[in-house]
Amino acid sequence: MKTVTSKFDKVLNASPEYGHVNHQPDSSKEKQRNTPQKSMPFSDQIGNYQRNKGIPTQSFTDSKVYIIGSGIAGMSTAYYFIRDGKIPAENITFLEQLHIDGGSMDGAGNAKDGYIIRGGREMDMTYENLWDIFQDIPALEMPAPYSVLDEYRLLNDNDPNYSKARLIHNQGLVKDFSKFGLNKKDQLAIIKLLLKKKEELDDLSIQDYFSESFLNSNFWTFWRTMFAFENWHSLLELKLYMHRFLHAIDGLNDLSALVFPKYNQYDTFITPLRNFLKEKGVQINLNTLVKDLDIHINTEGKVVEGLITEQNGEEIKIPIRENDFVIVTTGSMTEDTSYGTNKKAPILGIDNSNSGESAGWKLWKNLAAKSEIFGKPEKFCGNIEKSAWESATLTCKPSALVEKLKEYSVNDPYSGKTVTGGIITITDSNWLMSFTCNRQPHFPEQPNDVLVLWVYSLLMDREGNYIKKAMPECTGDEILAELCYHLGISDQLENVQQNTIVRTAFMPYITSMFMPRAKGDRPAVVPEGCKNLGLIGQFVETNNDVVFTMESSVRTARIAVYQLLHLNKQVPDINPLQYDIRHLLKATKTLNDDQPFLGEGILRKILKGTYYEHILPGTDTEEVEHESFIIEQFKKFKDWMKGIKG
Repeated sequence: MKTVTSKFDKVLNASPEYGHVNHQPDSSKEKQRNTPQKSMPFSDQIGNYQRNKGIPTQSFTDSKVYIIGSGIAGMSTAYYFIRDGKIPAENITFLEQLHIDGGSMDGAGNAKDGYIIRGGREMDMTYENLWDIFQDIPALEMPAPYSVLDEYRLLNDNDPNYSKARLIHNQGLVKDFSKFGLNKKDQLAIIKLLLKKKEELDDLSIQDYFSESFLNSNFWTFWRTMFAFENWHSLLELKLYMHRFLHAIDGLNDLSALVFPKYNQYDTFITPLRNFLKEKGVQINLNTLVKDLDIHINTEGKVVEGLITEQNGEEIKIPIRENDFVIVTTGSMTEDTSYGTNKKAPILGIDNSNSGESAGWKLWKNLAAKSEIFGKPEKFCGNIEKSAWESATLTCKPSALVEKLKEYSVNDPYSGKTVTGGIITITDSNWLMSFTCNRQPHFPEQPNDVLVLWVYSLLMDREGNYIKKAMPECTGDEILAELCYHLGISDQLENVQQNTIVRTAFMPYITSMFMPRAKGDRPAVVPEGCKNLGLIGQFVETNNDVVFTMESSVRTARIAVYQLLHLNKQVPDINPLQYDIRHLLKATKTLNDDQPFLGEGILRKILKGTYYEHILPGTDTEEVEHESFIIEQFKKFKDWMKGIKG
């Protein structure tokens, strides 16, 4: 690459930054000051200045890249090796153990046999790395030069998302979801959690910290069902989520902060990205299991020298040269998925005895046995009872279920527009069942008279209210019966079952990345001393991003490429909206169910008529001017203290 930068040699040779960039800057530890020593952008500075092309410090045109796992993290890695690393696409090979690419981002089936989607995507506008890729990936249904992002914007800019029935109970009645219902103590507990340092929260669970009143609040129902948190999950991860999505908290109850794709996650994201990579020349080898890595470890570092694979029942070793790179997707949230049908349950019972023993976890375990720098996979895959849940995909012809769905929909389900606007949660369901109908058709070839609904439940160990079994032990027809009971249409169950195909998916590790953890349990993206090995996906360490999002998968991919190639380019930290005073004030008021917060009156007096008046959260009605401003504020302070004391 010397010829590319030859005109800048004098500067580069004297630069302490060139070839030594911090590829993953941490905004939570950075004091943002402009000094003579500061030459790079601030850690979370987002914008076009970050769209420079990172120049490798040497040429890697002869390097080969082996990416283990073809999910969104793996595909993003290939994209960044090509775009920013300038590695020829034909030198990049995927090794995928399954018969299909896409990893956990699936979407398959047909109207005759039923569609299947194990999960869906609740997207946010601040996924900077994700949109960085998809602004350049050719659109699925629009001509060149339009991109996937262009399609996404065209759809969501003109079809806003919101829910008019976020919560239901009492066999189908819409429940008031306008309030969070947090008392003053619980509001203060959230504020204290945001103030705590991450290092204080190792191995703590959410129920270790929060009160029963918090866990029974509307706020927690919104949060846990939208993001799939359990009470026993990581308090640290909850904190990271609260920082990550603080800007969206006023859209938590009606889901108006979300933007959804037109189709399922596979057709929307995986298909166009895979097509782009294959057209460039990337190779995808399916049905190829990577069992272990041959790593040479000494005082100078750790170098992968071979891949031990199994193809068609035969063990084959792939040699890795000094300038080659290996990227491993550690763990799998959808490993060991069990499937069911209308007449068959996915499992007979939850069995913890063989947890973490299958191929998707074995490779990470083998790495961890070589060195502690590769983390502790057992922390995440060792307790299926606490990491599992089940989903069901309903392929629906017109029936009583479809007619009931229309009552909860913001638009006609067949209109192509937003339908339920996200999940509808049944608050008195023993399983804590939720269901949703996204824009239809959910699959490109889906017939006009078919709707695809998605159902999931969080609590796997409880009998249903109507069907006296745990959800994983139920057939698809029994899950339909439970759903119809909660919708108040049990008397029309036969009609619903005759017109609905159910395909269920029990996923033992679907929230394994949420399990309580401590520093060192997750490996670094490029573990200490590794020269040609990067780790990606949901089980590696990032500074401030969260798990269970496409964005975090893409982030780890980008970090791996930049760090291994020593690119003169950073991966910006998460969007800095958590530090924006407008969102902090808005969140404070939202947590208080839009009642004035302590000190709000003073701020309104100070800012009234000034340029900054608009930063205060809006009110539906103008505040009444009181005879005594001081008395008014004193009363608010007394009310606040009374709430804190209980």
